Amino acid sequence: MSRPRQVDMELVAQAHALALEATNVEELRCAQSVLLPAVLNATLEQTAAALGVGRATAARLQRRLRSRVSEPNKALAQRGGRRRAWMSLEEERSFLAPWAQRSADGAMLVVGPLRAALAQELGHPVAHSVVYRLLERHGWRKVAPDTRHPKSDSQVQQGWKKNFPKRWRPC
Repeated sequence: MSRPRQVDMELVAQAHALALEATNVEELRCAQSVLLPAVLNATLEQTAAALGVGRATAARLQRRLRSRVSEPNKALAQRGGRRRAWMSLEEERSFLAPWAQRSADGAMLVVGPLRAALAQELGHPVAHSVVYRLLERHGWRKVAPDTRHPKSDSQVQQGWKKNFPKRWRPC
């Protein structure tokens, strides 16, 4: 048996005021996510269907409005960001500083030792993809070799092309 629904009339009044003065769709959806269950006695699934969002998003919208009412100076929180980061960007920069100095001196950066050092720093093993994303996040890139050999001679290559037999003959 589910628990009975509790309607906070102060929150409903705040949602009604927000619905009247909403300046964007997100604010209106937040207000409607509270008003529909309170006024029309709609379930969370019905509310989500009416708003054109998923069930979890409808609950998320209600939570946003509750947090906005409890903290009026804070804007509606948006999703995104690095919620699962093991290190802050500043810690990552300080971790990469010695490696940046070595590469500036002309040494080649190999991911294996960097991965081992990162695992030792964090205290648990990390995947190769974590290291590659870390390097990409800080603007490091793979330096690819040139497309032609430095000792190649274009005149010799053109002469070989001109004198190459048209048909291949087996020995």
